[in-house]
Amino acid sequence: MKPKRMQMVHNMVVNYGLYKHMDVVKPDRLTAYQMTRFHSDEYINFLHRVTPDNVSQIAMQHGGLEQGIARFNVGEDCPVFEGLFEFCSISAGGSIGAANKLLNGEADIAINWSGGLHHAKKSEASGFCYVNDIVLGILELLRYHQRVLYIDIDVHHGDGVEEAFYTTDRVMTCSFHKFGEFFPGTGDIRDTGLGTGRKYAVNVPLRDGIDDDSYKNIFQPVIKHIMEWYRPGAVVLQCGGDSLAGDRLGCFNLSMKGHASCVEYMKSFNVPLMMLGGGGYTIRNVARTWTYETGLALGIDLSEAEELPYNNYFEYFGPEYKLDVPSNNMANHNTPEYLQKMTSKIIDNLRSMPFAPSVQLQEVPRDLTMEDYLDGEDSDDEDWRITQQYVEKRIVPNGMHD
Repeated sequence: MKPKRMQMVHNMVVNYGLYKHMDVVKPDRLTAYQMTRFHSDEYINFLHRVTPDNVSQIAMQHGGLEQGIARFNVGEDCPVFEGLFEFCSISAGGSIGAANKLLNGEADIAINWSGGLHHAKKSEASGFCYVNDIVLGILELLRYHQRVLYIDIDVHHGDGVEEAFYTTDRVMTCSFHKFGEFFPGTGDIRDTGLGTGRKYAVNVPLRDGIDDDSYKNIFQPVIKHIMEWYRPGAVVLQCGGDSLAGDRLGCFNLSMKGHASCVEYMKSFNVPLMMLGGGGYTIRNVARTWTYETGLALGIDLSEAEELPYNNYFEYFGPEYKLDVPSNNMANHNTPEYLQKMTSKIIDNLRSMPFAPSVQLQEVPRDLTMEDYLDGEDSDDEDWRITQQYVEKRIVPNGMHD
């Protein structure tokens, strides 16, 4: 989960020349106040203040050292490091920025490879994830869209996002993941939501070693049915790279092209699409795949290039120096019978839900203003002025008033 992955992807995107076909933007960092649209005030305040030097002192303010650390679940899987809050604000700011690009009609596909931190909960960290940028991005999309579909192809279950929307029909979550004695231990096929959200949580538990053909044979039928029946206004696709073959923590056997086929399939629906990063611990393969998927989003097939262009991390991609992540000879424990049974059961569950649920017409919540960027507090600086960048953001394009 180190930022080096994003640096490597950025270098590849630049050296392949993909940036020339993209609108590359630097989004605003998310403030603590904006993070509390989903997370609890107490938890965000903790993240804002904690450092490796004062973690014991701050934990003591929350019931004692062990209780305080356990309360927010920081420790081995979620260590406190220097610049933690800055990292969270950049990651979450990217997903909010991507959502706004889609909402403003400035893009059909928006990408934030630094996002996709799907394990973070309302009041605690989990699985290397501290602030759930996905939930915050979806909440932004819900301001204008009646329904949003979230798809997760990380090897781990997208538990944080599912939990956030478990009781609503305005967000459908669909996670394809390893299930069993594997973190986070959730995502049973029988977990389908509660209350109004019943049937709107879809879980596809898979076994070790699933390959490209097997993944495609369950991914496409399930997603096709959801898209035709649920009719989302926007789709958020979490492209975790730990489902790739040879990942240090994963146990799937997807090639780069097998993983990217999910992106290609979702693009074919011509629905506003937000693509996010996620897990992935063999970083050279993650960088290869996300670069290739960036190309697919742009309609450019990078597999035609025989060798990688030279870049700042060129030595990481040896000895083959190619844009490819092949499958290996790992055994596939997902039999055709098992996958067919799973597909049939999931589609049967989906058939019982209403067609394209709607919401009552209501006023669209206001756009974020400069006050939101001041942590929700009035500025005490009498010399404070609205910046030119802020003024330009508020300009309404011709015809929008109509």
